[in-house]
Amino acid sequence: MSSISSAFKDMDAKVEMKRYGCAVIAAVIFAVNIKTFVRAGGLYPGGFNGLTLLIQGIFREFAGMEIPYTLINVALNAIPVLIGLKYIGIKFTLSSCVVIVLSSILTDLIPSQPITYDPLLISIFGGLINGFVVSLCLIGNTSSGGTDFIAIYFSEKNGQDIWNYILCGNAVILVAAGLLFGWDKALYSIIFQFTSTQMVQMLHQRYKKHTLFIITRHPDEVYEEISKLSHHSATRLDGTGCYSGDNTAMIYSVVSREEAKLLVKKVAEVDPQAFVNIIKTDFINGRFYYKTDY
Repeated sequence: MSSISSAFKDMDAKVEMKRYGCAVIAAVIFAVNIKTFVRAGGLYPGGFNGLTLLIQGIFREFAGMEIPYTLINVALNAIPVLIGLKYIGIKFTLSSCVVIVLSSILTDLIPSQPITYDPLLISIFGGLINGFVVSLCLIGNTSSGGTDFIAIYFSEKNGQDIWNYILCGNAVILVAAGLLFGWDKALYSIIFQFTSTQMVQMLHQRYKKHTLFIITRHPDEVYEEISKLSHHSATRLDGTGCYSGDNTAMIYSVVSREEAKLLVKKVAEVDPQAFVNIIKTDFINGRFYYKTDY
């Protein structure tokens, strides 16, 4: 029992190392991206980071005051952090706080180093970097805070990918920025946010679901692999091969996209003759297990 307990502790330690490693790396890249691309283009990246920059701009333009990024961003994230603690999980929320605080401090400390002043290049590459960092956070089971808490809460609750809805919500910030500081920056910010959102959807596949149809002569072993890897159940339909006349079975199950790739390999090991058909699934209704580590 002691060896099993030690193994679980080691596994938990690795998970937490990955979580906080991703948090620190993401915070650094967030800050660098703001000081190289976002600030150079006068963009508003959306979410609470964009809102923080918008508030900074308002104070700078209309009150002649330079409010620290850290002060505004940490204050704005207070309520989302409470939501995270209550509905998502302590580990997830604390590591997200590392991203929020560290990225904010670094944004204030790192000097501005623009790479280019071309607004289109800034919008595209800045958006790609931002989307990569958001995905890095999610892969490490952490987040950049703010709207990420809201997105993850609803994704876990409903099993739906809502990043496009977050993009629509960010439009409110862009309208305010356009009215106050000019529509060119706001419109380029839309390109930035769209690029970032598509990057997240491409890299973060947790909520993409695939349907598996597996024709096999070893249904029990195949189901065991599905259950062990994904914690999902399956439906077995016994039948007869039309060409061979042999008894066979079809296993039907819905799993995540990441799990589908792993299951194809496992099924091939159990039954090299198995026929696997994978179909993209846009919507399911009913109980569906989501593996969490918050």
